[in-house]
Amino acid sequence: MAQQAIQLEREKLTCSICLELLRDPATIPCGHSYCMSCIKGYWDEKNKETHACPQCRQDFTPRPVLVKNTMLAEIVEDLKKVGLPSAPPAHFYAGPEDVACDFCTERKLKAFKSCLVCLASYCEQHLQPHYDVAPLKKHKLVEATLKLQENLCPHHDEVMKIYCRTDQKCICYLCSMDQHKGHDTVSTAAEWTKRQTDLTRDREDIQRRIQDREKHVQMRQSEMEAISLHADLTVTDSEEVFKDLISLIEKKSSEVTQKMRNQQKTDLGQLKKLQEKTRLEIEELRRKDSELGQLSLIEDHLHFINSYPSLSLQSDSTTLPTTNFQSQNIEKLMLAVLTMKDELEATLSEELMKNSQRISQVTVQEPKTRYGFLKYAWQITLDPDTANSFLKLSANNRKATLMQEEQCDYSPPEMFLKWWQVLGSDALTGRCYWEVNWSGQVFIAVAYKDIGRAGSKSECVFGHYKNSWALRCVNSGYSYHHNNARTPLSGPHSSRVGVYLDYSAGTLSFYSITESMTLLHRVQTQFTQPLYPGFWFLNHGDSAELKFSM
Repeated sequence: MAQQAIQLEREKLTCSICLELLRDPATIPCGHSYCMSCIKGYWDEKNKETHACPQCRQDFTPRPVLVKNTMLAEIVEDLKKVGLPSAPPAHFYAGPEDVACDFCTERKLKAFKSCLVCLASYCEQHLQPHYDVAPLKKHKLVEATLKLQENLCPHHDEVMKIYCRTDQKCICYLCSMDQHKGHDTVSTAAEWTKRQTDLTRDREDIQRRIQDREKHVQMRQSEMEAISLHADLTVTDSEEVFKDLISLIEKKSSEVTQKMRNQQKTDLGQLKKLQEKTRLEIEELRRKDSELGQLSLIEDHLHFINSYPSLSLQSDSTTLPTTNFQSQNIEKLMLAVLTMKDELEATLSEELMKNSQRISQVTVQEPKTRYGFLKYAWQITLDPDTANSFLKLSANNRKATLMQEEQCDYSPPEMFLKWWQVLGSDALTGRCYWEVNWSGQVFIAVAYKDIGRAGSKSECVFGHYKNSWALRCVNSGYSYHHNNARTPLSGPHSSRVGVYLDYSAGTLSFYSITESMTLLHRVQTQFTQPLYPGFWFLNHGDSAELKFSM
């Protein structure tokens, strides 16, 4: 008790400005006392014509003349002599958000524990009786809390120590005898024990499910790595086979070329020999023609008759020499090459088609009904940081509308600066399905996240960027856009479109949703990065909203 009295005196003799024992105490006209230096410094800092008390705020004009309160100074000195305990550090005092000790007077210390029986909170000093006094030792102490009043019954102002399982609420003893009479009730301690057991079981179940899913993720990761490894090895083997095939074709091409050149050399040799022989015959014929010309001028009949037989051409052959070229061999060889090319091309095309059909049969297994698609429904939201400044997003980030005025005056790094577009928040892999309600003229798209934000159309716009796939929706119909190529589509008009992605199978399908689902277009490709959904708008007032319900 003596210690408590001393602590009480300390609190009364503490300067409320420096929170220390009074030094050269001075009492101002309102009766409050401060260290002389503290109150002078306080008033000097304010620098006003009136001077107020820091505690009661009473103003004094003119500034009071301060003198030392000798009686308070003597009391402080006496307390120091009897061993006045040191003041607690400033951080021990309770702040606005702290639990304050209910038994501290003047400035309250932070509470250390709260008693569920006393319904009060105590600092370490005032808590000591709960450790020393036998009846108090039985009280239930918990960490200091501001919620002690929640333990009181709002009807009877009694501590609620009973739990009504019938009404699922805590009650007091009087409640159990009144409106909860005959209900299934237990003590709050018993219910706490039961719920702790349930909580432990629930945590074990959650942890087990986490482990199962982590194993599932690891298994899928192993499958993905195996698929990638198998694909890499297959591509490598395929490249080697084609290299060998190309090398063989080049070798055969060289052989065919050599044979054609050899045949060309042989034929040209024969032609040169025939050409020389013909040239000599021409010269001989010209010589004989000259002699016959001279003979025609002879008028001596006897001499003409005797000379003519020796110049006659009757014994000369009049048949021109024929050539026996082997060009037909070249034609046959060329025909064989063309036949081989056609057969090789047909074989490769047939095998690739068979392989593609096998892959399609394995991977492209889309649901048949809308209920089947909804099993893969994905809760997609839009990323505000990517939305163009003219796009207005709904509170839940599921609807985007193109406005006539800018909606924000800042530009995150991910924002589409030039084009009226927005991307989804989450990457899509596996099998995903979502539906879009659209109006106006909207491009419903998926794209890689590395799509540009401020570049040209081919770098930034859905359907023009090479790694984006988009369905253009207008009241007059649909069209598919990819890598700046447009494909007109036919199908029933609907303001709701379904999108189904099977990432591993490399398929992306767009459906028009009326009373039934009509496939508008299906993309078959190989995705190399996670995909993000997106919208592109062309006119003010265009809107698109992600839907997940029937």
